[in-house]
Amino acid sequence: MLSSFRPSARLAPLLALFLAACGGRGASDALLRIRPPSPHERYAESLRDAGLAGTALGRDWLAAASRALAEPLPAALPYRETGYFSASEASAVALRVRPRRGERLTVQVEPAPGTVPFALFVDLFEVRAADSAGQAGAPSTPPPSPSTPPRRVASADSGRSALEYDVDEDGVAYVVRVQPELLRGGRYTLTIAAGPSLAFPVSGKGRAAVQSFFGVGRDAGRRRHEGVDIFAARGTPVLAASDGIVANAGTTPLGGKVVWVRDLGRRQSLYYAHLDSQIVRPGQRVRVGDTLGLVGNSGNARTTPPHLHFGVYARGRGAVDPFPYIDPRREELPRLTADTGALGAVRRVAARRGAPLRLAAGATAALRLTLPEETVLRVDGAAGGFYRVRLPDGTAGYVAAAQTERADRGATLAASRLVPRSPPPPAGGSRTAAASAVALRERPDPTAAVVDSVGARAPLEVLGRYGGYVLVRTGENREGWVAGTR
Repeated sequence: MLSSFRPSARLAPLLALFLAACGGRGASDALLRIRPPSPHERYAESLRDAGLAGTALGRDWLAAASRALAEPLPAALPYRETGYFSASEASAVALRVRPRRGERLTVQVEPAPGTVPFALFVDLFEVRAADSAGQAGAPSTPPPSPSTPPRRVASADSGRSALEYDVDEDGVAYVVRVQPELLRGGRYTLTIAAGPSLAFPVSGKGRAAVQSFFGVGRDAGRRRHEGVDIFAARGTPVLAASDGIVANAGTTPLGGKVVWVRDLGRRQSLYYAHLDSQIVRPGQRVRVGDTLGLVGNSGNARTTPPHLHFGVYARGRGAVDPFPYIDPRREELPRLTADTGALGAVRRVAARRGAPLRLAAGATAALRLTLPEETVLRVDGAAGGFYRVRLPDGTAGYVAAAQTERADRGATLAASRLVPRSPPPPAGGSRTAAASAVALRERPDPTAAVVDSVGARAPLEVLGRYGGYVLVRTGENREGWVAGTR
């Protein structure tokens, strides 16, 4: 990903002009996908320039970025977690969300108070999947397989850890990736939320005033409702929902007195109908909150109470549901109940019957697998009453915090009780002193490096287990994995 061609900041505008001249509108639209390098990409380039990309540490950092993007965990909106990045380990976190078209996605990452300042790279990617039209992206189901590579659509500016993005399409998911610079880390709080991308178009009103919605049948089913109806007293100010230019202020049989505003920040037009009177004129520039007219019931609404018919027409797509664009409701963030003192620490499953490892932070989220008692977990984040954890093989997911415990409450046993019995020596042979030594490995893997060895009678504190290995601590406070079970 990082080695692919990307135009420089100076080359991109020239390339844009060339493609626009040669390719017409299709090529011009493609230009919108060309973005200058992100802070993350510039940092990766600086690692290569410094010769660090070829080092083990540099490779691990680049690999962590790619791995997180390829294996994001689904998250329900709004989402908030308190997490931890270890300065001694290259890592990244990626979460997949599915906002509605018309919503503004906001991402904020804040280092914990008192943390030594460190750079955080925050990027947003669009992910199109073969089954994205269904519910496969919901937090209660496994993540879909992307049919095209993730495309970066937004990044936090250098020196900032926040971004906003207006979602203009349904049927796609978005992945938020956060990664610290090399050899830096600490605690942080990540918040991902979605809200309206436009201002509410009727003064003093809100969600409850919307009484008729997009797609409802009209004229005995001969047409459908291409907007929402917002009811208010006659003469209530109708407000500009975005900055724009008034394209039309006229009268039609259906809409009565109408105003069309071309949205300057997006490829869409906004439609205001059934006005009692218009206050703006064609060609006039308006800003959010400016009064366009007054609520009425002109046109074919003469027999209904006064209301504003509000519509959004996306360029090239026609009418789209305007409700997510203006819906002011914001879901409350789940209250954090998990103990954040466990962040960065090793814990283990406490429940005797095991604990479910889920894809998302919720009791109804899809089950990834069931973890046996004493399974070792590395706690990377806390969201609601769940820990975001990693297993020793790198598998990530969420476990209820109440089903875990500290990993230093195990019994102390002799090493010989943790490892399988050695086979009897061959006839005429004898066991060597080396055969009685117990190897402590870096990971629960027979090919992992040996970090220490102890005698068969050495006391070892049992911290947890995973995949036929036991995580232990020696009397000298060395930790390692022992092959075998107890």
